[in-house]
Amino acid sequence: MVEKISNIIKENYVVPKILLSNYTKLKIDEKSLIILIYLINNDAAFNPKSISEDLGMSLPDILMAIDTLSSNDIISIDLKNINGIREEYINLDNLYTKLAYFVINEEEVSTKKTNIYDVFESEFARTLSPIEYELINGWMDAGFNEEVIILALKEAVYNGVNNLRYIDKILYEWKKKGLNSKEAVLNNKTNFENNKTEKKELFDYDWLNES
Repeated sequence: MVEKISNIIKENYVVPKILLSNYTKLKIDEKSLIILIYLINNDAAFNPKSISEDLGMSLPDILMAIDTLSSNDIISIDLKNINGIREEYINLDNLYTKLAYFVINEEEVSTKKTNIYDVFESEFARTLSPIEYELINGWMDAGFNEEVIILALKEAVYNGVNNLRYIDKILYEWKKKGLNSKEAVLNNKTNFENNKTEKKELFDYDWLNES
């Protein structure tokens, strides 16, 4: 799949949006990015002097940027034999592979967020507000496990509360107790139930007022 996406990016012959969105994650500075964009759009033999003239940058800057990009495994320099003449060409395959991984990761994150939003809207039987979307997104950015968020949602719904602030309190109460996974939450619930003479349903328990 990575190879397929990499080839799609490569064959578009334009600056991939995914590169502009993620170049800092690849440890590429703005000057190197400009040079990289130039290389994407020029597949001629590697000619540092020509690049320097076309971009209006000094030759040392061009060579330093190329060296950095090569050291960071973004590009490589290949030798090709063209009509009996050996010339250097910039190989961008490593770049396209890295960008493909970014595409896959973004798709996974997008799917994940869409799924959890759908669960909330299904449980609440209504569309979430923009503020509610941001709050859910904030939980995931804060490192809350998706399964734990859904358990907190079900806890709130069971108690008749369709309020994300209530769920927020449950999540941070669990965090204080070190309950960072679905298994930890359920084990804690089981241990609590075992200390009771009356057995209760899975979510028939007020996490916020536990003595």
